[in-house]
Amino acid sequence: MKQFVTREHEIEPLPGLPGVPPAGEVILWQGRPSSALIARHLLKVRWIVGYFLVLATWAVAAGLSDGHPAGGILFSVAVLTALAGVLIGMIELFAWAVEKTTLYTITTERVVIRFGVAISMTLNLPFRQIDGVSLARIGDKAGLIAIALLPEQRISWLIQWPHVRGFRFAKPEPSLVYLPEADKAASVLSAAIGQYRGARAEQPRIIVQETAGRAVPPSVVAAE
Repeated sequence: MKQFVTREHEIEPLPGLPGVPPAGEVILWQGRPSSALIARHLLKVRWIVGYFLVLATWAVAAGLSDGHPAGGILFSVAVLTALAGVLIGMIELFAWAVEKTTLYTITTERVVIRFGVAISMTLNLPFRQIDGVSLARIGDKAGLIAIALLPEQRISWLIQWPHVRGFRFAKPEPSLVYLPEADKAASVLSAAIGQYRGARAEQPRIIVQETAGRAVPPSVVAAE
């Protein structure tokens, strides 16, 4: 899959694309992941806040039970609060960086994923290499779109993270993750692939998988 990954595109002729599109190729949609959704669902910031609240409560209860002075108890809580603040700040900063350095593009010919907090890279996914797509919702509008590739096409799960379907290490599936309006992107992608493959009688299917307020890896159904 090396032919799909580009690193040298510091100067983009068009935002999100490593080169000028060929004649006839049109950009249909562009979008970014939401930093709030990344922090909440991918990095589990709420669980971390809850964990430190439990630790602080335990420190207060244990201090009172052991007869420690109020100053010592407050100091323990302050240390835990400071640690929580540093960790949560790092999580929020990383989520913000992922949002700012990522740009998803759907054209009439391909899907392009520009990503990379430390090293910027671009993943080109021509429609002819896509076996199927699926959508997993988070709430009403947000969600993730996973892209199943043909068997001979491979990508690196580690390099592609977090823009990849979770826990699919053997056959990683690049994904448009934590989109605030995933339905719109899924409709555009479905229509674009359908039009591209219409002459070949290959109709892709998108399976909408409802979730209970949290991200669940989407099930991919291969295009017929």
